[in-house]
Amino acid sequence: MRVRIRAPRREDVQAYAEAVRRSAEHIGRWNPVEPDGLPELLDRQGAGLRTYLIEDVETGGLVGKCNVANIVMGRFCNAALGYDSYLPFAGTGRMGEGMRLVVDRCFAVEDLGGLGLHRLEINIQPDNERSIALARRLGFRHEGFTPRMLFLQGAWRDHERFALTAEEWPTPTRI
Repeated sequence: MRVRIRAPRREDVQAYAEAVRRSAEHIGRWNPVEPDGLPELLDRQGAGLRTYLIEDVETGGLVGKCNVANIVMGRFCNAALGYDSYLPFAGTGRMGEGMRLVVDRCFAVEDLGGLGLHRLEINIQPDNERSIALARRLGFRHEGFTPRMLFLQGAWRDHERFALTAEEWPTPTRI
């Protein structure tokens, strides 16, 4: 693997801000650009939200970030994935490698350090072809269209909904 995943730390604030600023044009069409948002994101970590940074093994550079949000356990065991890739790593395949590790972690049982989830969703704006392609490469199936789902960049945005269950994912081996 060319990447590893880990939880963000307070000492990541500067590197995170630099990666987001460097990638503002790349991610800004689809997601909020918040280079100073890591401290607040760290404060929100808990049972309902887990964030993973994806790092390049060779350089330690930030490849991207994935939020596992709206985690609901009990009979649902579901969460939503949201992600950003950062330059200069976008388009190199590293984000896909990192997302495989995140999905492994999500589906792995808690005894193995996982989240013990059964189902994951990814919601993507219809014109975000690269993100849709990533979801499909990971094995997520298209489940439907949700009009005016999220308020982004000053307007309610439509999203395509993709999902994957633990039964559809190879047994996690990287935990």
